[in-house]
Amino acid sequence: MTGTPRTNTSRHAILGVLSLCPMSGYDVKKLIERSIAHFWNESYGQIYPILNRLAAEGFAERRREKQRGKPDRYVYSLTAKGRQELERWLAVPARQEPARSELLLKLFLGSAGPVTDSVAQIEHYQARQREVLATYEDIERQLRKEMADHPQLPFSLLTLHYGQHRCRAMLAWCDESRRTLARLGTRRARAPGGAEARRRTGGRAWTPR
Repeated sequence: MTGTPRTNTSRHAILGVLSLCPMSGYDVKKLIERSIAHFWNESYGQIYPILNRLAAEGFAERRREKQRGKPDRYVYSLTAKGRQELERWLAVPARQEPARSELLLKLFLGSAGPVTDSVAQIEHYQARQREVLATYEDIERQLRKEMADHPQLPFSLLTLHYGQHRCRAMLAWCDESRRTLARLGTRRARAPGGAEARRRTGGRAWTPR
């Protein structure tokens, strides 16, 4: 297969979604939003061209369905060739993806501003993590109710628990970071000239080796 790594993974993501049941492009998008959007998402602009390519290359089969009072729709289902390709991809170790975080960038550069700004960044992030964790817990309760005894349930919970554990780890990191910043704020306030003078001078020059 050709294309960028992201495009290739998108193709396999949609192959995987089709392995659950036959779907239209609209169905694929809605299932993604209801299930894996907290760690993987695709736009309609990606989904429809990929579905067409999968059908053209024999990985999916397309059939036309008539709808009363609506335009006809195309439903895609996985072929044997598509299922073999999905199984091959599932066995390949996942790539390590580079991380980008504006929060961590601002904290790393925090010595250029008052400590209170860094504290505010942590507090905002901490509040968001609490909200996300509560959402994940609600989703788990709903899944256990709606998918009891369904073979997909343990796999859905694996990904959901990853998000829950990550949130709890981030909340612990927030508590630790706030304590660190509180101690730093106290030291700055006691420094000669006060916190503002200390911030303006930036302390000792430092460059990484």
